[in-house]
Amino acid sequence: MDMMTLWHLTAWEFAALAFAALLVGFSKTAVSGANTVSLALFAAVLPARASTGVLLPLLIVGDVLAVLTYRRHAHWPTLWRLFPAVAAGVVVGTLFLMRADDEAVGTSIGAILLLMAGVTVWRRRAADRAARATADAEGGPGGRSGPEEVTSRAGRIKARSYGVLGGFTTMVANAGGPVMSLYLLSAGFRKLGFLGTSAFFFLIVNTSKVPFSVGLGLIDAQSLLLDAALVLFVVPGALLGKWAVDRINQRVFEQLVIAATVVGGVQLLVR
Repeated sequence: MDMMTLWHLTAWEFAALAFAALLVGFSKTAVSGANTVSLALFAAVLPARASTGVLLPLLIVGDVLAVLTYRRHAHWPTLWRLFPAVAAGVVVGTLFLMRADDEAVGTSIGAILLLMAGVTVWRRRAADRAARATADAEGGPGGRSGPEEVTSRAGRIKARSYGVLGGFTTMVANAGGPVMSLYLLSAGFRKLGFLGTSAFFFLIVNTSKVPFSVGLGLIDAQSLLLDAALVLFVVPGALLGKWAVDRINQRVFEQLVIAATVVGGVQLLVR
């Protein structure tokens, strides 16, 4: 694999990767989608394709920590709806990686993330207006307390669309976090349900990507050696995230998730 080894990194380059690893842990236990910043940092220091192979094992470590923290809050019906479409997206992403260059991949994913963030903001404002109208009409609080049941034809289409896109983006650039974040927000998940469901989702999906990444030459002995040095920073990031999430209210949590998606999308467009 064409990449710099641990021994070829400057102190500043290693510091940037260490900070990115810290953000991986933080994103897994606090603000999902923030690891798009990590993706951009890795791609800035390492060759773009190689950076995805180095980042994947760190994401899996973060996923394990998130599952241990939020395992009681996962919503499995949502996960079972998503997995078939995600598997299809991973296969498409693997085929795409075999042919597309880094610039085309980053630009397309960045544009998709920004578009989806805009749609999500619009949907949330529309839902807030509807909730206020319901509260005014009924004389009580409106809004949803948990995830919506996606049983309608439109709901199934939405789940499949997000699933395929999530599988594609996670395989191509480890950028599936913002896609799934937007889907879970649009489905009405509260904070802990959001984190528990996304933790199991990404542990399963990222683990399933390992054989594909090895086959593409993205993971090898050199990348794993760099991972061994960086994994030490994932754990404190996860602990910091667990401390922070208890101090973030639901509204701020949703705003941070959307903001992280926008930042990640812009970085993918301009890198």
